[in-house]
Amino acid sequence: MISRLTGVLVEKRPPWLVIDCHGVGYEVEVPMTTVWSLPDLDTQVTLLTHFVVRDDAHLLFGFATETERKLFRCLIKISGVGAKVALAILSGIEVDEFVQCVHESNAARLTALPGIGKKTAERLIVEMRDRVGDWATADGPARSASSSAKADAITDAIDGLIALGYKPPEASRLVLEVNTPGKSSEELIREILKSLA
Repeated sequence: MISRLTGVLVEKRPPWLVIDCHGVGYEVEVPMTTVWSLPDLDTQVTLLTHFVVRDDAHLLFGFATETERKLFRCLIKISGVGAKVALAILSGIEVDEFVQCVHESNAARLTALPGIGKKTAERLIVEMRDRVGDWATADGPARSASSSAKADAITDAIDGLIALGYKPPEASRLVLEVNTPGKSSEELIREILKSLA
């Protein structure tokens, strides 16, 4: 079982990363929430991981925080929710908000996530309620207001591009390519559309 990786971030192609650990490059698939927290290329990074062995592949999933990995592990135990859907959920919603949606039976918010239909949202609410009942989702110190605002701007920009007809992976890629600190979601979208014109 591979539980954690510490190495140099050598490739960043969301949702894929390559981390060089003493000359061995590990390919890791991560949610967008983890991508947003990554340092620059050629910088040391540590990720918590979940290792999956299948008949046709060995897969490694990475997470910036323990609560993200914990939620991922809970999600993949639910019927109809595989690793891809679990990553899509983590990419589209913060852990705190997901827990709140479950407690408040907010199926509408969950169905707004890519790959989540009404039945899956209802199943998530029913089956996750007991699992997240006593979660404390803080991973140490709270995120700074600027970090939270940056994540919100990125999320809103991605949602805006999806509303304009872009597919979620393409929207995420376009936003991450132009993202610079301090820009609002509107500024990010304008810059993307200008570059594509």
